[in-house]
Amino acid sequence: MAEAGRISDNICRSFAQPAFDAAIACLAARQHGVVGLNQLCELGLSARAIQHRARVGRLHRIYPGVYSLVPASLLKREGRWMAAALAGGPGAVVSHRTAAALNELMRTERTKIDVTILGRTGRKHPGLDIHRSTTLTAADTTNVNGIPCTTVARTLFDLGEVIDGRRLERAFDQAEILEILDMRAIEDQVCRNATRPAAQRVKRVLEAHYIGSTPTESEIEEAFLALCRRARLPQPEVQQWLHLPDGGPPIRADFLWRHQRVVVETDGDRYHGTHQAARRDARRDQRLTVHRFKPIRTGWRQIFYRPAELEATLRALVLS
Repeated sequence: MAEAGRISDNICRSFAQPAFDAAIACLAARQHGVVGLNQLCELGLSARAIQHRARVGRLHRIYPGVYSLVPASLLKREGRWMAAALAGGPGAVVSHRTAAALNELMRTERTKIDVTILGRTGRKHPGLDIHRSTTLTAADTTNVNGIPCTTVARTLFDLGEVIDGRRLERAFDQAEILEILDMRAIEDQVCRNATRPAAQRVKRVLEAHYIGSTPTESEIEEAFLALCRRARLPQPEVQQWLHLPDGGPPIRADFLWRHQRVVVETDGDRYHGTHQAARRDARRDQRLTVHRFKPIRTGWRQIFYRPAELEATLRALVLS
């Protein structure tokens, strides 16, 4: 009878496996392919069953207590971000640069993932930048594409401690363009976190920068704007449409000094290196000239290797 009991138990377990696997797959599908150890236990899997699945390759360990259905190298970035949030423990969220990328405020090429956890102590994991907070509340967190992360306001505030001032301006500009910038929520973050270095940095951006005025689209545009600031030129309008009275299509100016009627185009090889583009750009400059604008073209070599001559040209046109 004992032998019959063991056979019966084995039969029951074999019938239970497909149900468990289906439940795991369903959970992982909602979480970009990853699951937490506590979640597996809640599904009814024992520690031995989880270990067995990891041993035979049906689960892949990403962090302690976090598994995926595919090897880590096959996880998309959303899966890696979700795994990082699960690794942080209850209440943990992706934050800072990672949350900025998730909220489409800025790009990041960092391999490390930013995670904020509650309290002053917590776990450490290779590949994660753990930020500890005693002021993070439920109102400071949200879900984007199913991934727990900081809100836009909290993300912008946190960025003040990990990126430079100009990149912070760009993040604020992007939030304004996406129409997700809540200034009251930003002010609330500054008030509640007044002793953090980010508070002063965010204040400086809000005081000195007109939010939404400099939404550069490429590194060459960003380098040109930095050159203008070094040269102490008036800040140009960025990415502005000009409607000329000739009835032709509107012209989008990379940089515009409207009063001085100066238009600057920062030419990158990707978009201006073809014969067709050259003909289009020439016609564009002709139209601007006819209507008393001064079109200027510049590129990588001049901006990075001969900036003094470009600065002299701009001063003569903009400051005269």
